[in-house]
Amino acid sequence: MDDANQPAKVSWGEPMQRLRAIMRALRDPDTGCPWDIEQDFASIAPYTIEEAHEVADAIDRQDWGDLRAELGDLLLQVVYHAQMAEEAGHFGFDDIARAIGDKMVERHPHVFGTESRDKSADQQTRDWERVKEAERARRGAGGVLDDVALGLPALMRAVKLQKRAARVGFDWPEAGGVLDKIAEESRELVEARDHLPPAKVAEEFGDLLFVMANLARHLDVDPEAALRSANAKFTRRFRAIEAALAAQGRRPQDSTLAEMDALWDAAKAAEKSADP
Repeated sequence: MDDANQPAKVSWGEPMQRLRAIMRALRDPDTGCPWDIEQDFASIAPYTIEEAHEVADAIDRQDWGDLRAELGDLLLQVVYHAQMAEEAGHFGFDDIARAIGDKMVERHPHVFGTESRDKSADQQTRDWERVKEAERARRGAGGVLDDVALGLPALMRAVKLQKRAARVGFDWPEAGGVLDKIAEESRELVEARDHLPPAKVAEEFGDLLFVMANLARHLDVDPEAALRSANAKFTRRFRAIEAALAAQGRRPQDSTLAEMDALWDAAKAAEKSADP
């Protein structure tokens, strides 16, 4: 875009400075966008979470053009929060960048300090966790689970809680114990469904999901990524059902469950035959 056509109130420079200038203009109480002016940290936080998931989705699809766009959307969220924090006198964008830079240097003494780089990835992970534990101690976070963020997606938070507890020995030694617990929780869910009120059914269902997250951790599976993949597979196969029915001049609501099941099995078989 030609600079002559840009609003005079925005000082354009390098891409990062330009983006920050745009956000300042949007939040200007006299000349900015009414919607942007009305926002606060709480109202923007859901968009921040959504954009992070859209980044993960673009990576799963290996859509690099979309990833570039989604990373821009996520970067905008950081700039948005930084602008609001600066307006409130809390901190600014440069403070954010400086703090994360300092943290990265501190947590990588084998790159920026004198420690040897001759370590395995597992050893570096253990070193990282040791530094984080020291940081938590300095902040006064005494409990093992104290600073596992409440705002994380529930499945992700379950895994983080379990990892933190496992570091102090509160964990099954192998996946077999988790599978036994899944069977136990499944039986309790059936019992709740048959004899207990809805609130207890929801509680038992939550217990089962929590243990499933633990199994994912023991199997070294990212449960969020696994569920995203399962969602994509379901969407793909159901669309195949819709396409097959459309070729017959019909819709899913015009067909029986048995017919749709047969089309599902056909879509599944077609995918398997296409696998290398």
